[in-house]
Amino acid sequence: MELSDRHDLPGTRRPTPPVPRRLFLGAVGAAALLGATARPASAATSAATSAAAYPLLSRAQWGADEALRHGAGGTEIWPPAYYPVQTLTVHHTADGGDGLDPAARVRAIYREKAAKDGDIGYHYLIDDKGQVYEGRWSGTDGSPAHDGAGRLVTAAHIEKYNSGNVGIALLGTLTGQSATPAARISLARLLAELARRHGVDPLAEVLYRNPASTAVRTVPALSGHRDWASTACPGTLHTDLPYIRREVADLLAG
Repeated sequence: MELSDRHDLPGTRRPTPPVPRRLFLGAVGAAALLGATARPASAATSAATSAAAYPLLSRAQWGADEALRHGAGGTEIWPPAYYPVQTLTVHHTADGGDGLDPAARVRAIYREKAAKDGDIGYHYLIDDKGQVYEGRWSGTDGSPAHDGAGRLVTAAHIEKYNSGNVGIALLGTLTGQSATPAARISLARLLAELARRHGVDPLAEVLYRNPASTAVRTVPALSGHRDWASTACPGTLHTDLPYIRREVADLLAG
Protein backbone atom coordinates (compact mmCIF):
# COMPACT_ATOMS: atom_id res chain seq x y z
CA MET A 1 0.00 0.00 0.00
CA GLU A 2 1.14 3.56 -0.66
CA LEU A 3 0.69 4.36 3.01
CA SER A 4 4.24 4.43 4.36
CA ASP A 5 4.99 8.15 4.28
CA ARG A 6 6.12 9.98 7.39
CA HIS A 7 5.43 13.36 8.89
CA ASP A 8 8.02 16.03 8.23
CA LEU A 9 9.20 16.43 11.81
CA PRO A 10 7.69 13.77 14.08
CA GLY A 11 7.31 14.95 17.64
CA THR A 12 7.70 18.64 16.78
CA ARG A 13 4.38 19.41 15.11
CA ARG A 14 2.98 22.74 16.24
CA PRO A 15 -0.77 22.87 16.85
CA THR A 16 -2.81 25.84 15.67
CA PRO A 17 -5.85 26.77 17.79
CA PRO A 18 -9.06 25.56 16.14
CA VAL A 19 -11.67 28.05 14.93
CA PRO A 20 -15.29 27.49 13.71
CA ARG A 21 -15.39 25.21 10.66
CA ARG A 22 -17.34 25.35 7.42
CA LEU A 23 -17.25 23.02 4.43
CA PHE A 24 -17.20 24.31 0.91
CA LEU A 25 -17.60 23.16 -2.65
CA GLY A 26 -15.54 25.49 -4.78
CA ALA A 27 -16.38 26.44 -8.32
CA VAL A 28 -13.75 27.44 -10.83
CA GLY A 29 -16.23 28.52 -13.47
CA ALA A 30 -17.63 26.98 -16.61
CA ALA A 31 -15.01 25.38 -18.83
CA ALA A 32 -14.47 22.43 -21.09
CA LEU A 33 -12.47 19.96 -19.02
CA LEU A 34 -10.57 18.40 -21.86
CA GLY A 35 -10.88 20.96 -24.66
CA ALA A 36 -9.02 20.09 -27.83
CA THR A 37 -5.78 18.96 -26.17
CA ALA A 38 -4.57 15.65 -27.59
CA ARG A 39 -4.19 12.77 -25.15
CA PRO A 40 -3.93 8.97 -25.08
CA ALA A 41 -7.20 7.08 -25.48
CA SER A 42 -6.76 5.61 -22.00
CA ALA A 43 -6.91 9.12 -20.53
CA ALA A 44 -9.90 10.32 -22.52
CA THR A 45 -12.79 11.74 -20.51
CA SER A 46 -15.99 13.51 -21.48
CA ALA A 47 -16.14 17.28 -21.62
CA ALA A 48 -17.42 19.09 -18.56
CA THR A 49 -19.16 22.33 -19.42
CA SER A 50 -20.89 23.10 -16.14
CA ALA A 51 -19.47 25.00 -13.19
CA ALA A 52 -16.70 22.92 -11.68
CA ALA A 53 -18.16 21.76 -8.39
CA TYR A 54 -17.53 18.19 -7.27
CA PRO A 55 -19.36 15.92 -4.82
CA LEU A 56 -17.60 15.87 -1.46
CA LEU A 57 -18.23 13.77 1.63
CA SER A 58 -17.05 15.18 4.95
CA ARG A 59 -15.30 12.96 7.47
CA ALA A 60 -18.56 12.64 9.39
CA GLN A 61 -20.40 11.63 6.22
CA TRP A 62 -17.99 8.83 5.31
CA GLY A 63 -17.92 7.61 8.89
CA ALA A 64 -14.56 8.64 10.34
CA ASP A 65 -14.21 7.49 13.95
CA GLU A 66 -12.64 10.61 15.44
CA ALA A 67 -11.74 8.71 18.61
CA LEU A 68 -8.95 7.07 16.60
CA ARG A 69 -7.15 10.42 16.46
CA HIS A 70 -6.80 10.55 20.23
CA GLY A 71 -4.71 8.65 22.74
CA ALA A 72 -5.89 6.95 25.91
CA GLY A 73 -5.98 10.24 27.81
CA GLY A 74 -7.95 12.03 25.10
CA THR A 75 -4.90 13.89 23.79
CA GLU A 76 -4.75 14.37 20.04
CA ILE A 77 -2.06 12.05 18.68
CA TRP A 78 -1.19 14.27 15.72
CA PRO A 79 -2.03 17.94 16.43
CA PRO A 80 -2.49 19.91 13.21
CA ALA A 81 0.11 22.32 11.83
CA TYR A 82 -0.68 24.66 8.94
CA TYR A 83 1.38 26.21 6.13
CA PRO A 84 0.74 27.97 2.80
CA VAL A 85 0.30 25.68 -0.21
CA GLN A 86 3.26 25.32 -2.57
CA THR A 87 2.49 22.17 -4.56
CA LEU A 88 -0.28 19.72 -5.49
CA THR A 89 0.54 15.99 -5.60
CA VAL A 90 -1.45 13.08 -7.01
CA HIS A 91 -1.38 9.49 -5.69
CA HIS A 92 -3.17 6.18 -5.97
CA THR A 93 -3.94 4.32 -2.75
CA ALA A 94 -2.96 0.81 -3.93
CA ASP A 95 -5.04 -0.41 -0.99
CA GLY A 96 -6.20 -3.70 -2.48
CA GLY A 97 -9.84 -2.95 -1.74
CA ASP A 98 -11.19 -3.01 -5.29
CA GLY A 99 -14.84 -4.08 -5.34
CA LEU A 100 -15.55 -2.94 -1.79
CA ASP A 101 -17.75 -0.02 -0.82
CA PRO A 102 -15.62 3.11 -1.41
CA ALA A 103 -16.51 4.69 1.95
CA ALA A 104 -15.52 1.44 3.67
CA ARG A 105 -12.19 1.56 1.85
CA VAL A 106 -11.60 5.12 3.03
CA ARG A 107 -12.41 4.05 6.59
CA ALA A 108 -9.97 1.14 6.31
CA ILE A 109 -7.18 3.41 5.06
CA TYR A 110 -7.98 5.83 7.87
CA ARG A 111 -7.86 3.09 10.52
CA GLU A 112 -4.49 1.84 9.30
CA LYS A 113 -2.91 5.27 9.23
CA ALA A 114 -4.55 6.40 12.47
CA ALA A 115 -3.12 3.39 14.29
CA LYS A 116 0.34 4.39 13.09
CA ASP A 117 0.31 8.18 12.82
CA GLY A 118 -2.93 9.43 14.33
CA ASP A 119 -4.85 10.21 11.12
CA ILE A 120 -5.18 9.53 7.42
CA GLY A 121 -2.24 10.78 5.36
CA TYR A 122 -4.06 12.27 2.36
CA HIS A 123 -5.95 15.56 2.19
CA TYR A 124 -8.53 14.23 -0.26
CA LEU A 125 -9.46 10.87 -1.77
CA ILE A 126 -11.49 10.19 -4.93
CA ASP A 127 -13.37 7.01 -5.83
CA ASP A 128 -14.03 5.63 -9.31
CA LYS A 129 -17.41 7.36 -9.52
CA GLY A 130 -15.81 10.75 -8.90
CA GLN A 131 -16.91 11.08 -5.28
CA VAL A 132 -14.42 13.15 -3.27
CA TYR A 133 -13.75 12.35 0.41
CA GLU A 134 -12.35 14.72 3.00
CA GLY A 135 -9.08 13.33 4.31
CA ARG A 136 -6.77 14.67 7.01
CA TRP A 137 -8.62 16.41 9.85
CA SER A 138 -7.90 20.15 9.74
CA GLY A 139 -9.76 21.66 12.67
CA THR A 140 -13.18 23.11 13.27
CA ASP A 141 -13.14 25.94 10.74
CA GLY A 142 -12.21 26.62 7.16
CA SER A 143 -12.75 24.20 4.31
CA PRO A 144 -11.55 20.58 4.15
CA ALA A 145 -7.77 20.36 4.59
CA HIS A 146 -7.49 24.04 5.55
CA ASP A 147 -7.70 26.23 8.62
CA GLY A 148 -9.75 29.42 8.85
CA ALA A 149 -6.87 31.44 7.39
CA GLY A 150 -6.75 29.23 4.30
CA ARG A 151 -3.51 27.46 5.19
CA LEU A 152 -3.06 23.75 4.48
CA VAL A 153 -2.94 21.25 7.32
CA THR A 154 0.18 19.11 7.13
CA ALA A 155 -0.57 15.54 6.10
CA ALA A 156 1.69 12.50 5.56
CA HIS A 157 1.77 11.40 1.94
CA ILE A 158 5.39 12.04 0.87
CA GLU A 159 8.29 11.48 3.24
CA LYS A 160 10.16 14.75 3.98
CA TYR A 161 7.92 16.83 1.69
CA ASN A 162 4.54 17.17 3.39
CA SER A 163 4.14 20.70 4.75
CA GLY A 164 2.48 22.93 2.16
CA ASN A 165 2.02 19.97 -0.20
CA VAL A 166 -1.57 18.91 -1.01
CA GLY A 167 -1.99 15.14 -1.30
CA ILE A 168 -4.88 13.80 -3.42
CA ALA A 169 -5.27 10.03 -3.79
CA LEU A 170 -7.42 8.09 -6.21
CA LEU A 171 -8.76 4.89 -4.67
CA GLY A 172 -7.35 1.75 -6.24
CA THR A 173 -4.24 0.34 -7.85
CA LEU A 174 -3.63 2.13 -11.14
CA THR A 175 -0.46 0.35 -12.23
CA GLY A 176 -2.39 -1.86 -14.64
CA GLN A 177 -5.41 0.27 -15.41
CA SER A 178 -6.40 3.87 -16.00
CA ALA A 179 -8.46 6.07 -13.73
CA THR A 180 -12.14 6.19 -14.64
CA PRO A 181 -13.45 9.22 -16.57
CA ALA A 182 -15.52 10.23 -13.52
CA ALA A 183 -12.48 10.12 -11.24
CA ARG A 184 -10.43 12.11 -13.75
CA ILE A 185 -13.09 14.80 -14.01
CA SER A 186 -13.35 15.23 -10.23
CA LEU A 187 -9.56 15.20 -9.94
CA ALA A 188 -9.19 17.97 -12.51
CA ARG A 189 -11.92 20.07 -10.90
CA LEU A 190 -10.47 19.67 -7.43
CA LEU A 191 -6.96 20.47 -8.65
CA ALA A 192 -8.24 23.54 -10.50
CA GLU A 193 -10.07 24.78 -7.43
CA LEU A 194 -6.97 24.36 -5.27
CA ALA A 195 -4.68 25.88 -7.90
CA ARG A 196 -6.88 28.96 -8.21
CA ARG A 197 -7.29 29.32 -4.47
CA HIS A 198 -3.56 29.10 -3.76
CA GLY A 199 -2.11 30.72 -6.87
CA VAL A 200 -0.49 27.52 -8.15
CA ASP A 201 0.42 27.43 -11.85
CA PRO A 202 -0.30 23.83 -12.93
CA LEU A 203 2.15 24.11 -15.84
CA ALA A 204 5.07 25.47 -13.81
CA GLU A 205 8.07 23.93 -12.12
CA VAL A 206 8.74 25.15 -8.59
CA LEU A 207 11.41 24.96 -5.92
CA TYR A 208 9.60 23.41 -2.97
CA ARG A 209 11.01 24.41 0.41
CA ASN A 210 9.70 22.53 3.42
CA PRO A 211 8.87 25.20 6.01
CA ALA A 212 9.12 22.64 8.81
CA SER A 213 12.58 21.32 7.88
CA THR A 214 15.53 21.90 5.55
CA ALA A 215 14.17 19.69 2.74
CA VAL A 216 14.22 21.29 -0.71
CA ARG A 217 13.25 19.82 -4.09
CA THR A 218 12.53 21.12 -7.59
CA VAL A 219 9.32 19.52 -8.87
CA PRO A 220 6.35 20.26 -11.12
CA ALA A 221 3.86 22.41 -9.22
CA LEU A 222 1.26 19.75 -10.08
CA SER A 223 3.14 16.53 -9.54
CA GLY A 224 2.80 12.82 -8.98
CA HIS A 225 4.29 10.90 -6.07
CA ARG A 226 6.95 9.59 -8.47
CA ASP A 227 8.25 13.14 -8.96
CA TRP A 228 9.22 13.14 -5.28
CA ALA A 229 10.47 9.60 -4.70
CA SER A 230 11.23 6.25 -6.30
CA THR A 231 7.79 4.62 -6.34
CA ALA A 232 5.18 3.12 -8.67
CA CYS A 233 2.65 5.65 -7.38
CA PRO A 234 0.48 7.07 -8.94
CA GLY A 235 0.55 4.31 -11.55
CA THR A 236 -0.82 5.25 -14.97
CA LEU A 237 -1.75 8.69 -13.67
CA HIS A 238 1.91 9.63 -13.86
CA THR A 239 1.89 9.20 -17.64
CA ASP A 240 -1.35 11.17 -17.80
CA LEU A 241 -0.01 14.10 -15.76
CA PRO A 242 0.92 16.31 -18.76
CA TYR A 243 -2.69 16.06 -19.94
CA ILE A 244 -4.08 16.59 -16.44
CA ARG A 245 -1.96 19.73 -16.06
CA ARG A 246 -3.36 21.07 -19.33
CA GLU A 247 -6.92 20.19 -18.28
CA VAL A 248 -6.43 22.12 -15.05
CA ALA A 249 -4.90 25.07 -16.89
CA ASP A 250 -7.89 25.08 -19.27
CA LEU A 251 -10.30 25.13 -16.33
CA LEU A 252 -8.44 28.05 -14.80
CA ALA A 253 -8.54 29.94 -18.08
CA GLY A 254 -12.25 29.31 -18.61
